[in-house]
Amino acid sequence: MMNFVARFLSRPEPKISEAGDRDAASIATLHAASFQRGWGEDEFHRLLIDRAVVAHRAMIGRTMAGFILSRMAAGEAETLSVAIAPAWRGRGFARPLLDLHLRRLAGLGVDAVFLEVDENNAPARRLYRKAGFTEVGGRKAYYQEGASAVVLRRDLG
Repeated sequence: MMNFVARFLSRPEPKISEAGDRDAASIATLHAASFQRGWGEDEFHRLLIDRAVVAHRAMIGRTMAGFILSRMAAGEAETLSVAIAPAWRGRGFARPLLDLHLRRLAGLGVDAVFLEVDENNAPARRLYRKAGFTEVGGRKAYYQEGASAVVLRRDLG
């Protein structure tokens, strides 16, 4: 009985690894559950086969708990999308996923990473601040519902 309770109460650890084109459907599904305008499986498939795109996933068993994708160009990268599945939010999965991703980008010669985040997304803004990102700009009424985007930067070099 104690083993059952311990397993039930224990926090599962995600397995973080590179994402590939066969993850396109799962990433598209998670993206659609996380954003107003989800990107399609074909869009993700094209991104995942692009040699300039770096992608990682967090898996709990066979379930995708999160992903992150960035596109590299001229020593910089733009993070295109990050999402943690609603059922797994608030459990500390985003930080190790982000950290591994940033280390991989640095290893590929990226000096700076940029991303945009909804001004109203306090958990994401807190995550990025703790990960060393700083605000460098904004985009008024950037999102479909009218929210502005905050542009963040993190130097890796």
